[in-house]
Amino acid sequence: MRHPPPGSGSRWTAFAVLSTVQLMIIIDGGIVNVALPAIQRDLGFSQPDLAWVVNAYLIAFGGLLLLSGRLGDLLGRKRVFVAGLILFTASSLVCGLATGQGMLVAGRFVQGVGGAVASAVSMGIVVTLFPEPRERAKAIGASGFVAAAGGSIGGVAGGVLTQSAGWHWIFFVNVPIGIVATVLAVRIVAADRGIGLGAGVDVLGAFLVTAGLMLGVFTIAGAGGPGGSARTYALGAATVVLLAAFALRQVRAADPLLPPRILRSRPVTGANLVQFLMVASMIGFSFLSVLYLQRVLAYDEVTISLAGLPVPVALAAVSLGLSARLIGRFGEPTVLLWGLAGVFAALALAARAPVGGVYALDVLPMMTLLGAGAGLAMPAVMTLAMSEATPRDAGLVSGLLTTSAQAGGALGLAFLAALATARTGVLPSIGGLDAVAALNDGYHLAFGAGAVLVAVAIVLTLTLLRTPAPPGPAAPGVPPRSADPPAPSPSAPSLADSTPSDPSLSDPAISRSTP
Repeated sequence: MRHPPPGSGSRWTAFAVLSTVQLMIIIDGGIVNVALPAIQRDLGFSQPDLAWVVNAYLIAFGGLLLLSGRLGDLLGRKRVFVAGLILFTASSLVCGLATGQGMLVAGRFVQGVGGAVASAVSMGIVVTLFPEPRERAKAIGASGFVAAAGGSIGGVAGGVLTQSAGWHWIFFVNVPIGIVATVLAVRIVAADRGIGLGAGVDVLGAFLVTAGLMLGVFTIAGAGGPGGSARTYALGAATVVLLAAFALRQVRAADPLLPPRILRSRPVTGANLVQFLMVASMIGFSFLSVLYLQRVLAYDEVTISLAGLPVPVALAAVSLGLSARLIGRFGEPTVLLWGLAGVFAALALAARAPVGGVYALDVLPMMTLLGAGAGLAMPAVMTLAMSEATPRDAGLVSGLLTTSAQAGGALGLAFLAALATARTGVLPSIGGLDAVAALNDGYHLAFGAGAVLVAVAIVLTLTLLRTPAPPGPAAPGVPPRSADPPAPSPSAPSLADSTPSDPSLSDPAISRSTP
């Protein structure tokens, strides 16, 4: 089959196809949460078993990102992307046709496999589509906008489809989109050969890291469920053993899945650590800010959704063009610092939000700062992470960064939600506070802890990621350096969708309204 020449128009058309697929995967994560009550009523799930509709997807997705990225390098990123897209589309059909619990949970697991495979390599394709720095920077910013838009659209679309057509249609809607996207991807996206399986397939390493990541996701997802902390500690210890064995294997293997030279790169290691901490704080903010609006300010669901709109609006305004211009003029580390400063300021404001807060004074500033900060920080950290990646390992580095974001989101939500719950639980007995004031004090502590995480990310940026400024003044809007962007972490369904440690925090009505 003949492919169109790699002109600017065809490149952006191919990017539009990749973004559509990414948007579909992002929306799917939020859309399912909204439909959980209807699924429970229709298929008779118990409350503990219902969590598997979400967790089955998350376990497969979080466990396979790293391996999927490497397979893209070996087999060809287009081939792996199309395979993941076909798998995601077919499993969406199975989920929509599900008549029993087992069929739906199995379909969701396979959906997670397809989503991981497609997401892990999509930005590796962008690397080859846009070798020119200015266009690549624009593509990164557009990807950030897609991530924000998907997170906002998911809850709304889920509610509309579930109420008007039934929960089956939250899965059926993926089928025509997936079919059209597959046809267009085959026709438009340029093929790449890959370096071949002979370049090294670390089977044992792949097994260890996939099993370790899946078990880690399972541990986090079920941390608040039956069995208590003893089971969580046991599973956590097993996860550590598997990942430690994987690390040892990478040092000794002739062709390791994750070559140690990649982790010796300061941009790769530093960007992954910063991404982990940044996403941990932002996911915690997104979740707990909804609880603050609902439980402290007594907003209804519609008002909560509107209150959170400044986050994606500010993120889109900054990421679509402005971030690329600033990166070109001042360099990625400086812009990353500005973005992290914005996120830190948002969390600092949230840590002092009062019980009788006024939206314009107490909510709007922190929402706007978070969106603007993320719009600056996300493209900068993506570019830094890929700055030393070669075509041989671009997919692997991209998958690594996405994996660190997933882990950050999961652990950040679990840690900050547990911190808020513990603080709220002890305050009435020792401080005589009423319920609302105790809730707010717990949120203050969690937001403050999130600000500390961002402060650590700022220190890491200053120590690991600071590089000399680009030589000479750059033309406005023209980044002077080329760097390879990875898949935007927020675009992947977040592990933060897992059931938090406080059962009351998993209220679908709250999840549906997350900004």
